[in-house]
Amino acid sequence: MSERNLKDRAAIHDLFTRYCCALDNGEIEAVVDCFTVDAILKSPVIDTSGRDEIRAFAGRFAAQRAAGAQFRHMVSNIAVTISGNRAAASAYLLVLISKDGDHRSLPPGRYACELIKEDSGQWRFSRRTVFHDHDPRRSKGRPERPRQLPRSRAASTKG
Repeated sequence: MSERNLKDRAAIHDLFTRYCCALDNGEIEAVVDCFTVDAILKSPVIDTSGRDEIRAFAGRFAAQRAAGAQFRHMVSNIAVTISGNRAAASAYLLVLISKDGDHRSLPPGRYACELIKEDSGQWRFSRRTVFHDHDPRRSKGRPERPRQLPRSRAASTKG
């Protein structure tokens, strides 16, 4: 792996961290700066495009932060494929939320991202999609209880 490739990978990893920390800390413009001018940001509950809509999205997180909610976006298993000034990246995602002594988590999931290295040398997200392991709107943020499988006759007899 070339030195340039290693530097690009490190910069992309840093971008994931900067985005998560800025969103958690209510730093609206720092969130916006992680995206290209015409970027697309999607999740099960949002579908935004462009920096103005991304700014409004980040503003909603900042308002919740100002009202006492603390988000912690945690990413792991970042995988990056670089091709010139473009890249594809994915990462696992876990979001914890604390407010007034209560704690909960959103359904685990992953990010799927497309990135562009701009002429300035800065990597930015051009498309960022959030996938949850299940639909949080259906379960109100709580995992569904697994269905109990019928016990087989063999499993119910002692031998």
